[in-house]
Amino acid sequence: QGDSGGAAVARATAQRIFVRDLTLSCKLGVSERERAKYQRLCINVEVRVAPDRPIHDDPANIVDYRNLVPAIRRLAQTTTPLLLETLADEIAAICFADERAHGCRIRIEKLDRYADTGGIGIEVEHERGGA
Repeated sequence: QGDSGGAAVARATAQRIFVRDLTLSCKLGVSERERAKYQRLCINVEVRVAPDRPIHDDPANIVDYRNLVPAIRRLAQTTTPLLLETLADEIAAICFADERAHGCRIRIEKLDRYADTGGIGIEVEHERGGA
């Protein structure tokens, strides 16, 4: 029955990839005054993927975080949304470009909006096929 020498064989039941504390600048905001200058943002992304196995130690068999960071940077340089929620939705679309992604959580904080806070922002969760 496939005895592995008495060692229990673990099965992956969940897998997430993440980008933590990506700090970049973006022009955004509701008022023209806010959009007139770049604002520092801290972005956290967690993508839920099916833990498909075997992966055969081959990067082609995984959702690769190395694709997320450059795509988020490009987005921040080329868009001027009014709302953090809009930026989060656009980041979610980047996550779902890979069919293996089935959910994501995006957290975006404005780091310099108020001098007496570490950050203010939003967190949005998306599911593939969700409204």
